[in-house]
Amino acid sequence: MQTIKAAVCHEFGKPLVIEEIQLAAPKSGEVEVRIDAVAVCHSDISFWQGGFGGALPAVYGHEAAGTVTAVGDNVWGIKEGDSVCVTLIRACGHCTTCGSGQPTICETPYDGTKGPISTMDGKPILQAMASGSFAEKVVVDQSQICVIPDDIGKDVASLISCGVITGVGAAALAADIRVGQDVVVIGAGGVGLNAIQGAVIAGARRIVAVDMLDEKLEVAKEFGATDVVSAKSEKPWNEVKKILGRGADAVLVAVGVDAVYTQAPRYLAWGGKVVAVGMPHGDKVATYSPIIMANMGQGMVGSKMGNVVVKRDIPWIVDLYRQGRLKLDELISNRYSLDQINEAIESTKSGAARRNVIVMR
Repeated sequence: MQTIKAAVCHEFGKPLVIEEIQLAAPKSGEVEVRIDAVAVCHSDISFWQGGFGGALPAVYGHEAAGTVTAVGDNVWGIKEGDSVCVTLIRACGHCTTCGSGQPTICETPYDGTKGPISTMDGKPILQAMASGSFAEKVVVDQSQICVIPDDIGKDVASLISCGVITGVGAAALAADIRVGQDVVVIGAGGVGLNAIQGAVIAGARRIVAVDMLDEKLEVAKEFGATDVVSAKSEKPWNEVKKILGRGADAVLVAVGVDAVYTQAPRYLAWGGKVVAVGMPHGDKVATYSPIIMANMGQGMVGSKMGNVVVKRDIPWIVDLYRQGRLKLDELISNRYSLDQINEAIESTKSGAARRNVIVMR
């Protein structure tokens, strides 16, 4: 066991505590990574608030990048010193969904309370989302790791591990946008901006961003939105339909708000579909009209982590960034130290930040 510092949650909604914890050495198939940067995602905040449940104490954080410091037996294509993205996508490689090319929805459960971290007196700590990256180091399964070029800044690379693949993948993979189709993205935060970029890459004709904050709508234009509509309008879906001449072929919900999911089908054209990206708290529900969706041939599909395949799609995204076809640096609002993590969380909760990043060194 080695000792590391981590931001530990002891009570939902209360400030995280920076303290020393124990980290076990990597077992067969596992990789130890020194975390150089980790972004604060709204899913981390939902966990911290208790909206997703889970055991306590816990270490959250899952949108990370770092340097490999040790590898266990039977690890392939990853070695000490490699720069890597660290994701929450832990895939067994053997279940039905993994075998059909859908590792983001691997059916093999993982018990984070039996992971590699524990208190200094040996009691279990939940390794949330199979990652627990609000820490100096992590030990994760090799399926969660993708090697990246050394010249990519770790602060930028951390964004790829969740927000970027979730947004870009939702548009380009889950929504399966075809050239010339019209897209609505509800929510112009970190994930929404990447969904807009994904729609551009997929060849959408019109991309309409919808958000409550005018300043975020202006930013959405910089990331590729052709049009913007304020969610403060009485019926924003009617304004969208005036712009498009009809409803949208795809509506990507990039916020975890149940009321938005209730409204989302109203933006759709005949044959369109809602893509569920943002995750509300577990006790929230939305409603829709089955007869309208059936009659108009509409649908809804879930998109977890953009439906990506880690070792296929992260290199693709890195290459788009290096070509200048994908904005990543512009996504970072602020940088904080690990000791400032509670400030970073409060800033993210306000909704104004695109992505706040904890930089370890």
